Amino acid sequence: MKELIGIAEQVAARLIARNQTIAVAESSTGGLISASLLAVPGASAYFLGGAVVYTRDARRVLMDISDDGMKGFRSSSEPYARLLAEQMRSRFGSDWGLSETGAAGPTGNRYGDAAGHSCMAVAGSAAEVITLETASGDRFANMQTFAATALRLLLKRLEG
Repeated sequence: MKELIGIAEQVAARLIARNQTIAVAESSTGGLISASLLAVPGASAYFLGGAVVYTRDARRVLMDISDDGMKGFRSSSEPYARLLAEQMRSRFGSDWGLSETGAAGPTGNRYGDAAGHSCMAVAGSAAEVITLETASGDRFANMQTFAATALRLLLKRLEG
């Protein structure tokens, strides 16, 4: 967790300096991204909210994305990660949206992705979507790696 907080401190400093805000949607990280950002003192200056969108019901209730709205999308994909990041940014009126969706392990998901697969997206003045494959079934290690990678992706966009 110390590594995550270290990255989150850098993100927080840039968001505060820019007077900008963030909202987070995460799945297989289970709230680690939000927890890392909230562990930094002064988080209320930049963190508007977060959601763990782990199930279809959570997607419908928390993100207001219906089953019909998922036509052409599948979970744990780059287009879905982009949709989540954009939806969080829009729903919270934040400067940035950050999302993560994947398969932490120890097995893959029902969409055919292996354990260690994650897609992450940043939506804001600069947008980016990436896929990470750790090739590991270590659930906790994957959760930490996914969260750190998502925070670094955001940091990169904030520095750009």
